[in-house]
Amino acid sequence: MSQVRIFTDSTCDLSAELIQNYGIEIVPLYVIFDDQSFKDGHNIKPDRLYHLVEQTGKLPKTAAPSPADFERAFEPVIHSGDDIVYIGLSSDMSSTIQNARIAADRFPNGKVTVIDSRNLSTGIGLLVLKAVQAALAGKNSKEVSEMIEQSTAKIEVEFIIDTLEYLHKGGRCSSVQHFFGSLLKIRPLVKVIDGSMTMTDKVRGKRNKALGQLLDNALAQKDSMDNEFLFITHSLAAEEAAFVKQQIEQHTKVKHVYVTETGCVVSSHCGPRTVSIVFAKK
Repeated sequence: MSQVRIFTDSTCDLSAELIQNYGIEIVPLYVIFDDQSFKDGHNIKPDRLYHLVEQTGKLPKTAAPSPADFERAFEPVIHSGDDIVYIGLSSDMSSTIQNARIAADRFPNGKVTVIDSRNLSTGIGLLVLKAVQAALAGKNSKEVSEMIEQSTAKIEVEFIIDTLEYLHKGGRCSSVQHFFGSLLKIRPLVKVIDGSMTMTDKVRGKRNKALGQLLDNALAQKDSMDNEFLFITHSLAAEEAAFVKQQIEQHTKVKHVYVTETGCVVSSHCGPRTVSIVFAKK
């Protein structure tokens, strides 16, 4: 009987421990500085990325894995007789899903199922853990896929961005917005809505105020939370992430609260000291 193997991409921002413990397969995206190309999470991590941004004064480009990259990753598993469910970065943000589907079509029908998470970071990671649990419980690939498809709209992802610098360098924030935002110490709150990042609020003042708003927004939904998993994902903000974890554990009934670090793709768009809270609704 075929087993179901769960694949995702490097933007899932799951820890190495979770990836190893659950046997999750990762297909990396690319991070490109001029003529240098790196595989996200393999030969570049956020600390090196930030160093290169500081050194060059510009952001890297990011690129999806090619169909050939996916085919090489999928092939050994399919040849072993197992099925694959791949859950990837929102198709509104990247061509990753499109390329995975091209690769999936090169295998027998039904052997590789590609699911658009409509999300990023541990919004993907949470779906991946749900898929792994279902596979371990003996669900087949069709059952796992149907369950995940029904779950994508239930994922809540919100984060604070500490500086407008990276949004400005990436062309997502004008020079005027950057100037006045920096002058007034404005920190955006961003949510993932229907597969895209949307700025929902601008918190002016001290960083703790923005962090408090992020936490309050999550706790306001505690009664509708799925209490299995919750993620606090950060970039160079370990102390604040630990504080948020403590508050979540104190005020909710979530069984598994994980703290993870963002990979290079999310870091290149949002910058250091970004903090997010990610959970599923019932």
